[in-house]
Amino acid sequence: MSLRPVKRIIETKPTIEGAGVKLQRAFGFGQTRDFDPFLLLDDFRNDNPEDYLAGFPWHPHRGIETITYVLAGSVEHGDSLGNKGKMTAGDVQWMTAGSGILHQEMPKGDSQGRMQGFQLWANLPSSLKMTHPRYQDIPSSAIPEVTDDDGTRVRVICGEFWGKRGPVEGVAADPSYVDVSVPAGKRKRLKIETDRNAFAYVFAGAGTFRDASEPRAVLTDQVLNPEAAPVYDARNHSLVLFDRGDELAVQAGEAGIRFLLVSGKPIEEPVAWYGPIVMNTQEQLRQAISDLNTGTFIKRH
Repeated sequence: MSLRPVKRIIETKPTIEGAGVKLQRAFGFGQTRDFDPFLLLDDFRNDNPEDYLAGFPWHPHRGIETITYVLAGSVEHGDSLGNKGKMTAGDVQWMTAGSGILHQEMPKGDSQGRMQGFQLWANLPSSLKMTHPRYQDIPSSAIPEVTDDDGTRVRVICGEFWGKRGPVEGVAADPSYVDVSVPAGKRKRLKIETDRNAFAYVFAGAGTFRDASEPRAVLTDQVLNPEAAPVYDARNHSLVLFDRGDELAVQAGEAGIRFLLVSGKPIEEPVAWYGPIVMNTQEQLRQAISDLNTGTFIKRH
């Protein structure tokens, strides 16, 4: 077994999207090689309704898939094909934009005003850029959850993990997308196929992925006490990008750690990106913009 080393740890950046939604961006726009086949990850957890209620009014997508995972509150969505629905806590929507779709996503908080969730963008290979748009709406009850002997819990959204298969099917990059909770103080090794790019996005607790040993206090001029509390390098809003290997190790801190673990096989094709449209060439981007301007963006398959 070869342990995946940590390539780097990235802290999220505050970003404003849609009609003024304040969110945290873990990666996106220009970082395609390291994350291929994934393009962007946004964390839209927020406890202030003024920061998210304006939502994401009508906008186009082409050439990608968007994956929305809601933890608290709800998101109402509708599109140009007449589809509409509502995601609530624990639900997932996997939307294949393909040849093009116009849609809107409007978040609402729970009874405490909390809105929590994530949106991941996955690229489509050139052969599927213009495929028919489709949705996979997955209720929380359909997502299998596995608990290991040490109390580690995993929700399997997509791909196969610990003998369970996630309900999302037929996705181009054959990704794995799981929600992992490791109890306080536990060390855990998790297998990932060697040929995949992989990252972990921490959203609760803290821990370290650098190796499976106990993290020691960081020695600085201020901290020379050997009894000092351990310092964990991955905590809420940290994205850990891994190098190659066939498993990763995590050491959970005193409050445990919860993270999204995402991996996929690289597509390794050119990326031409303009806002919510991701194609392979600048000419294809120009065509998409022309289609938007002439009202031919939505293809009738």
